[in-house]
Amino acid sequence: MVGELADEALIGKEVVLAGWVGRRRDLGGLIFIDLRDRSGIVQVVFNPETSPAAHSIAEKLGSEDVISVSGVVVERPPGTVNPSIPTGKIDVVADFLEVLSKSKTPPFYITENLDVDEVLRLRYRYLDLRRPDMQRNIILRHRLTMAVRNYLDSEGFIEVETPMFIKSTPEGARDYVVPSRVNPGKFFALPQSPQIFKQILMVSGFDKYFQLARCFRDEDLRADRQPEFTQIDIEMSFVDRDDILALIEGLMAHCVKEVLGKQLSTPFPRMSYAEAMKRYGSDKPDIRFGMEIVDISDVVKDSGFGVFRNAIGEGGMVGAIVAPSCSDYSRQQVKELENVVKEFGAAGLISAAVSRNEEGEEILTSQVSKFLTDAELSGIARTTGAKEGDLVLIVAGSQDIVLESLGRLRLHLGSKLDLIPEEEMAFVWITEFPMFEFSQEEQRLVAVHHPFTSPLEEDMDLIETEPLNMRANIYDLVLNGVELGSGSIRIHRRDVQERVFTALGLSEEEAKEKFGFLLEAFEYGAPPHGGIAIGFDRMAMLFAGRKTIRDVIAFPKTQKAVCPMTGAPGNLSEEQLKELHIRVVNMGKIGTSSD
Repeated sequence: MVGELADEALIGKEVVLAGWVGRRRDLGGLIFIDLRDRSGIVQVVFNPETSPAAHSIAEKLGSEDVISVSGVVVERPPGTVNPSIPTGKIDVVADFLEVLSKSKTPPFYITENLDVDEVLRLRYRYLDLRRPDMQRNIILRHRLTMAVRNYLDSEGFIEVETPMFIKSTPEGARDYVVPSRVNPGKFFALPQSPQIFKQILMVSGFDKYFQLARCFRDEDLRADRQPEFTQIDIEMSFVDRDDILALIEGLMAHCVKEVLGKQLSTPFPRMSYAEAMKRYGSDKPDIRFGMEIVDISDVVKDSGFGVFRNAIGEGGMVGAIVAPSCSDYSRQQVKELENVVKEFGAAGLISAAVSRNEEGEEILTSQVSKFLTDAELSGIARTTGAKEGDLVLIVAGSQDIVLESLGRLRLHLGSKLDLIPEEEMAFVWITEFPMFEFSQEEQRLVAVHHPFTSPLEEDMDLIETEPLNMRANIYDLVLNGVELGSGSIRIHRRDVQERVFTALGLSEEEAKEKFGFLLEAFEYGAPPHGGIAIGFDRMAMLFAGRKTIRDVIAFPKTQKAVCPMTGAPGNLSEEQLKELHIRVVNMGKIGTSSD
C-alpha cells in the first residue's frame, strides 16, 4: 500500500506499487506522477537514464490510468519535502512501469472537497468514491461499525438477524411492499425497524440483543433521510431506563475514543421534553451554545402593548432570545430575522436594542417602547439577562408558535454569529415525551414513538380519560442538534398493550389481525424490557463532520429516491408483472391492482 511508504525505514528498499495516476508533471526530462490508492499518495519519478522503457510509457499516462510500478524508495533532496502528505519525505524512482488499465477523461476531478453537482457525483459514484475525502468517510464508517460490534460484544450482547420480508403493519411511515409470486395477491413489507422481532427475542430469552439493521421507509427525503438506512438496534431484558442510558453513554464514549481518538465525558446531561421545548424550542436541542428562550410573559402580562397582552390573555406567551453584540443591527437586518420567525408561523418580531444609561442600568430602545413602562422595559432586560450592546428579539403568540419560531431563530443566529463550536460533541438525553398526539390528517390519536412504548407508570390511569396528558417512558439521544437515536421501555403485558391499542383506535379484531402473535407471546412469560435504535448513518455523518448522510453511504439515493448510477427504480417486463400477478395502470398516477 502507498501509505506504508511513510515509514522512513523503507528508504533504499525496492518496492512494488499499484494504483491510479493522479497529477502528472513533465519537468526537463524527468516525469513526476502522483500515484494514489486508498491508503494515500506517493510521488513516483521516471528518469530516462534509470529506465528508458518506463519513462517512455510514462509520457503517455493519463489521469486515472491504473498502473503497476516497481522502483527504489529514495529520500527527497532538502527543500523538496511535502509536509502535507505522510509520504512527503520520499520519492519512488521507477525502474518498471506497466499500464494495467486506461481511463477516459473523468467528468470531474478526483480531488478533495469537490464542488460539483451532487447528481453528477452520484451518476459516477465509482469515481466519486475514489476521492480521498470520500474514502476517509467510508473507512471511518467501517471503523465505527467495528467499534460498535466490539463494544456490544464485550458487554455480553449477541447479534441476531431479523427478517427482511415481514407483514405490513402501517403505523407511522409508509411501507415498501414486495409482491409474493407464490401467494398471488399478497404482499410482504420491508421492515421500518426490527421492533416487534426484537421484543419477541426478549420473550425468547435472548436478554441482550443487537443488530446493525437495514431498515426501509417510503417517506419524503431530506439531507438526513434515505429510503434505506442502517440503525444500531439494541434491546435488553430486566432493565430500567437508567441501565440503557448508561450502556449507550459507554458505547458513544468507546466509539469516540476508537474512531476519533478523543475522550468523551459521561454521563450526558438529561432534560425532559417539556424543558427542552421551553428552553430551546426543540426536542433535539443543540446545546453547544446558549441564547436560550426566556418566557417574559409575567413581565408584560399587563402591558399597554395589545400584541403582548392579547397573546397572554388567549393562553399564549411572550418569549425572547438575546442576540449578543447585535444592538447595531439595521432595520433591514432585523427584517431578515423577522422573515425567519414568520416562516414558522409567527406574526412578527419585536426587536429591542440594549444600552446603558447614566446610572449604569441597562435600558431598551424599541419600536414599541412607547407602549411599555420603564418598569416593563427594565424587567425585560433583567429577565433575559441582556447586556449593553445586545439585541433582544421577542415573539408573541401561541406557545407552540413562539417556542418553535424562536428556536429556529436561535439556530439561525447561532450559525450566522459563529457561536457554535464546530469541533465540540454535545450529547444530551431528552426524556418524558408525550405518549400520544392527535393527528389532524387521520383524525385520531397516534403514538409519538410507536404503539409498543410503555407509559410512565404514574400516568397509566390517564389512558382512558386524558390520553393527551400521558407521558411515555421514551428517551432520545441528541448530538449537536441532531436526533441520533430514540428508545423506550416497552410494554410487556398483554392487558396494557391492549389498552394502548384501544386508545389508538384499533379494534380488538384489528389488533389481533396485525399484532396477534405479539399479544399471544406476552402470555408466555414476557420479561420487562427496553431498548433503543441509533441512526448509524447520522452517527457516521456527525463523526465525519459532514452535512449529509449521503457522504457516508457508499451508494445512496437522491432526494427523489432514485439512483442516478444504476437507474433504479426501473420498470418490469410484462412477463415479470404477469408472474407477480400485477398490472400497472397509467392514469395520471401509477397504481397497481391484482390480476
